[in-house]
Amino acid sequence: MIRHGLARTLSKQGVCSRTEATRWVQAGRVSVDGRVVRDPEFPVVRDRHSIRVDGLDLRPPTPFYLMLNKPRGLVTTVRDEQGRDTVYRCFDGASLPWIAPVGRLDKASEGLLLFSNDTGWASRITGPDSGPDKTYHVQVGGQPSAEVLAALVTGVEDAGEHLAARSARVLRLGSRNAWLEIVLDEGRNRQIRRLLAAFQLPVLRLVRVAIGELAIGELGKGEWRELSRAEFEALAHPTR
Repeated sequence: MIRHGLARTLSKQGVCSRTEATRWVQAGRVSVDGRVVRDPEFPVVRDRHSIRVDGLDLRPPTPFYLMLNKPRGLVTTVRDEQGRDTVYRCFDGASLPWIAPVGRLDKASEGLLLFSNDTGWASRITGPDSGPDKTYHVQVGGQPSAEVLAALVTGVEDAGEHLAARSARVLRLGSRNAWLEIVLDEGRNRQIRRLLAAFQLPVLRLVRVAIGELAIGELGKGEWRELSRAEFEALAHPTR
């Protein structure tokens, strides 16, 4: 019998973030077996305890999946302590259920970003063994040689982590820079930037163009659309 904290249990049901769940619990909005509980870490077993929010039974929402073309300059978080604009600005005015980012893109990066309230699906997408490959187009300062491209796949050690690309190739060369296509089969923090920095290749622009077979296509900057059933199911069962 596995017990989890009350706030974590609420967030795992896809009804809100863990931070928001903590606020609900501390505000006295959540009851367990008819008794108001104000401790976010109060241990519960989802299938054995009756959990209510504002007097209503806790029920998982209808699963929802969408893709966003994240603009550069937005932070991938619900709320930012520094007051910076977040990716949720792109949903202003839209009537959507609570959704969370599936994976992340840093502030300076742009491109394909997934959102869902299906936490089990999200775990599969971001899992190193179960998730699909991610494809990026990266503009770098300099013109990497064939040896450097091969070394990107071999990988480097950085801060105790092995960083490597699944594949790397040149898309086009400029007079002083180059566009590369880099494919990752895992998602470590700032992985591409750290990997390229090891070879003195500064990143000028980084765009995620595909996750598995799902490509960003003609989706404009800041635009989003709901995924089809075939799309979200294919992402959960990638072929490598």
